[in-house]
Amino acid sequence: MKAICFYFQIHQPFRLKRYRFFDIGNDHYYDDEFTNEDILSRIAHRSYIPAAESLLRMIEESKGKFRCAISLTGVVIEQLEIYVPEFLDLLKKLADTGCVEFLAETYSHSLASLIDPEEFEAQVKAHDQLIYEKFGQHPKVLRNTELIYCDEMAPMIHSMGYKGVITEGAKHILGWKSPNYVYQAASCQKLKLLLKNDKLSDDIARNFSNTSWEAYPLTADKYIDWIASTPADEQVVNLFMNLETFGDFQPRETGIFQFLEALPRFAAERGVEFITPSDAISKLKPVAELSVLHPISWADEARDTS
Repeated sequence: MKAICFYFQIHQPFRLKRYRFFDIGNDHYYDDEFTNEDILSRIAHRSYIPAAESLLRMIEESKGKFRCAISLTGVVIEQLEIYVPEFLDLLKKLADTGCVEFLAETYSHSLASLIDPEEFEAQVKAHDQLIYEKFGQHPKVLRNTELIYCDEMAPMIHSMGYKGVITEGAKHILGWKSPNYVYQAASCQKLKLLLKNDKLSDDIARNFSNTSWEAYPLTADKYIDWIASTPADEQVVNLFMNLETFGDFQPRETGIFQFLEALPRFAAERGVEFITPSDAISKLKPVAELSVLHPISWADEARDTS
């Protein structure tokens, strides 16, 4: 059985207002509340809310066969509570279906893992507690900021209680290997790695509305055919992207929501199932160790931390 593991990221920073020299000592409030509310509310109503409603329909119409993962930072949860609480309510409904897994990450979308292990652990624990309070789940799989990962981090991540990590299927790490398998960390064999399939993720996130793309237009049946036709022994296709892909990066007018909602039907016809990261690491056996000597990420062309 071929499987798809969908993961959606949600993050918005607290933006700072213009702060002049003469404000020093006089103004101790630094957040730009107007910009924070404007950006978050606009993206939520263009993307987050309709995307969450689509995911709910997909779960209901597939009778729970559609499954996915979501992670959102502590700082975006704080903003959602103030400006768009109705989206948090939708996320709670998704959690209640039992078909959506919430992942661990740093509370403030920070780079602490690169410079301060104690701060990194403190932020992840604070985030874990918030996710439990809001959605009733203790995350079992970690998604570090920008999917940052390297061998040095693996023992610490496992010692914090996580069974797996999702990261980038960087070509300079994989070489000839495929990202469509579960791997184990070279520095901690009990920690499993799920790697983003860069091409198939970008076909949705970047190329969906690109009229000059050779595969345009992308339809749900064509896309599922691509996944179903990957080599028979490959275990799982990890599709990792920002939730903003749906409605913001790819506007509603492109048909992106109809594409998303049609995926479970065509997947069922082709014998493709949907699983969460926890499903993948519990059900699928790692095929090999993977060593990542220097930090990788899903950012930019180099897929590193430069």
